[in-house]
Amino acid sequence: MGMMPGGTVVVATKNAGKVREFAHAFGKLGMDVVSMFDYPNLPDVVEDGATFAENSRKKAREVAEALGMPVLADDSGLEVAALGGEPGVYSARYSGEGATDARNNEKLLRELARVTNGGETAAQLADGTKLLSEARFVCALSLYDPASGSFTESEGFVSGSIMDRPRGDGGFGYDPLFWVDSEQKGMAEMTKEEKQAIGHRGRALADLLRKLED
Repeated sequence: MGMMPGGTVVVATKNAGKVREFAHAFGKLGMDVVSMFDYPNLPDVVEDGATFAENSRKKAREVAEALGMPVLADDSGLEVAALGGEPGVYSARYSGEGATDARNNEKLLRELARVTNGGETAAQLADGTKLLSEARFVCALSLYDPASGSFTESEGFVSGSIMDRPRGDGGFGYDPLFWVDSEQKGMAEMTKEEKQAIGHRGRALADLLRKLED
């Protein structure tokens, strides 16, 4: 496992929302999480891979080699069917330089309004919220051990739809616009425990832990 002494997991991210999710997941195992916020002098990793898996591998390896210890990295994002899989690996920077969650969500709704003719024929929830397109969240996890030069990897997915308006005040990123069909609620309406159980990152992490135990 990518741990420092004392049961601490090193996660290669500067995304505060992801840090909270990893801390919640590993906290249940009695482990602490440190992130790139704890190593501010490390250079940023250029995420230029064509897939989530390529980016997670690159982040894990570069940070692990810089620190000289095993490191866990993830790359994750949103794939929207009506947009041909966009924003995909560009999810975090979809709205351009200086992208924020709010700006990314605004651009997503603009693009969907353009390709769906304003959602005229979209399915609707009971409160009138329109479901503009099928979509899925994807998470690729890579744990790299520089001592052995080996990776342990996993992926997780959760399917749903993009709503024409935000619901809920939890989560981060595109969560407020993501309707989870299987749960009949928005991702941002879920508790941390619910999201961990069905979310793409929770599923990828559960699969990774199973592989490490084998």
